[in-house]
Amino acid sequence: MWTLDNLPRQALKARYGFEPDEAWVQRLMHASVRLASGCSGSFVSPEGLVLTNAHCVLRCVSELSSAKSDYVDDGFVARARADELRCPAEELNRLVAITDVTERIAAATANRSGQAYVDARDAEKARIEAECVGDDAASTRCDVVELYGGGLYHLYRYDRYQDVRLVFSPEYRIGFFGGDPDNFNFPRYNLDMALLRAYEDGEPVRTDAHLKLAREGAAPGELVMVTGHPGTTRRLLTVSQLQRLRDVDLINGLLYLSERRALLWQYGRGSEEAQRQARSDLTFTENSLKVLRGQLAALQQPELLGQKRKAEARLRKAAAAADGDPWAAIAAAQRAYRALEAPYQMIERALGFDSKYFELARHLVRAAEERGKPSAQRLREYQDAKLTRLEQTVLSSAPIYPAYEQTKLAWSLSKLRERLGPDDPLVKLVLAGDSPEALAAKLVAGTRLGDLTLRRRLWEGGFEAVSASTDPFIQLARAIDTVSRELRQRYETEVEAVEHKNAAILARLRFETLGTQTYPDATFSLRLSYGEVAGWEENGRTIEPFTRLAGLFARATATEPFALPRSWLDAKPRLDPRLPLNFVTTNDITGGNSGSPVINREAEVVGLAFDGNMHSLGGAFGYDETRNRAVAVHSAAMLEALEKIYDAGALAREMTAP
Repeated sequence: MWTLDNLPRQALKARYGFEPDEAWVQRLMHASVRLASGCSGSFVSPEGLVLTNAHCVLRCVSELSSAKSDYVDDGFVARARADELRCPAEELNRLVAITDVTERIAAATANRSGQAYVDARDAEKARIEAECVGDDAASTRCDVVELYGGGLYHLYRYDRYQDVRLVFSPEYRIGFFGGDPDNFNFPRYNLDMALLRAYEDGEPVRTDAHLKLAREGAAPGELVMVTGHPGTTRRLLTVSQLQRLRDVDLINGLLYLSERRALLWQYGRGSEEAQRQARSDLTFTENSLKVLRGQLAALQQPELLGQKRKAEARLRKAAAAADGDPWAAIAAAQRAYRALEAPYQMIERALGFDSKYFELARHLVRAAEERGKPSAQRLREYQDAKLTRLEQTVLSSAPIYPAYEQTKLAWSLSKLRERLGPDDPLVKLVLAGDSPEALAAKLVAGTRLGDLTLRRRLWEGGFEAVSASTDPFIQLARAIDTVSRELRQRYETEVEAVEHKNAAILARLRFETLGTQTYPDATFSLRLSYGEVAGWEENGRTIEPFTRLAGLFARATATEPFALPRSWLDAKPRLDPRLPLNFVTTNDITGGNSGSPVINREAEVVGLAFDGNMHSLGGAFGYDETRNRAVAVHSAAMLEALEKIYDAGALAREMTAP
């Protein structure tokens, strides 16, 4: 997961005879895009067409759907520009510049610890980002990115596109063929692709930096690269941090998500409309569950922590006495977190208030207060450089379904009471003698936050308008905000500040040994991974790297999740059964890489990354080239589907034009 300003050129040359020049790197950087909602993509035409995954646009498609027009189940194709539909709350970012700001952060935080360290760091980051954005927040985004656990800080400046329109998304049955049983497995048979288009001033974005699809794809053993925005890895954590993750976060996360999955599944059984409302949440919940299970399984293997202990011991030998004992300090922070975890997760991270209404209310309440302060003194998500994206989220036109929100809220309030106890002062304050079900019903019946006009009035009216609001969700968010902020401050002071300050010490120790000869943990910043098309050995069995269309039809049944949409069944006689559908590579990727283009050395798209195998889930903590695999849709399959199934040959031609 190499940053584009520090590519492993010597390794690429030695292993594959490939020497990318600066023009190649710049073209790739400017052709890559990040979906602010958490995925990757790439420009694949000079007119703003963006290739990504179907699962990356599922929320957009769901929000554009209704009981009368279910684009999730039925798919969507815009055969003319006028038919393209604007996503209510999507944003695309294209990286244009990287600047090292490590010295500024180091100077601002020198000789500080605890809350003073957090405040100084966040204030300097806010100043740097504000200087970068200037007066151009509508079209520029700037993020200070922490690399190597605080060893480096880089400023990433992006072009920002908030007019993002849906062009193509396949039917759910083929975009998610195999469902949860096939997720993180291989062989796979998915057309997990979608197309968006970026607009600026009402016109498609014009870009010379774009990639084209190569119909022939890549051969076994061929060099392939993935460029995208991996979200989070934890390969530089200490042993005590990994133990806390294993024993606290992953266990509690699995319990919470398991119950949430059951809740959403049961809600969806009520009617076809209820199933439609819950489908995207259920899909993402099932995916998250599988990720956490895979990570827990990896951390439960004695070998992994054994390797980490050995690496830690080697680094300890290199530690200077002046550095103190950063491992002991980080271990103490983990003990502090264990005592704080339940209220912090349920209140500040709002797991006890699982409702879109509450999310909106909290943003309105906090934004009203925070915007009255200088940007550098605000909570991070309300600083000037972040407000454009936040406003888009709060003022999204996406529909909100009261019965669905009431169901989620009642359940999560019961979790709040369960985890904190019925005698907890905040639980008493929130429930005020009501049951979770009764309170959820009152809140949802009384709120008007589903009204976009009202939300706009509150957002624009600021502190005075929000303070005067009698909306029950606004009142709830206001009532718990003092306690919630105190929990956040404790977490930032007792845990986060200690981890970051001492991680920076460990980063310096690593630099003394390795410098930047290795890549930093994933931070949702642009990276390049190199590898090759290759299967692997599993229990004495060879897993071949390709699946083909014939295998899709052989695997299909008449029941979910292996039922094919009618369009594919009707098109079967026209399709080449030998055509590759999905394939695996040795590229090192993780969540956030979804939608990343898989490219050859000519920077042609040969595939579209959408998943990993089960072994890749342990990749959060380390990479094993023998078994970790990225899973991608083959370029030939994408073009075949557009041309022969969806009558979208014009889109195929747009993506393959010279």
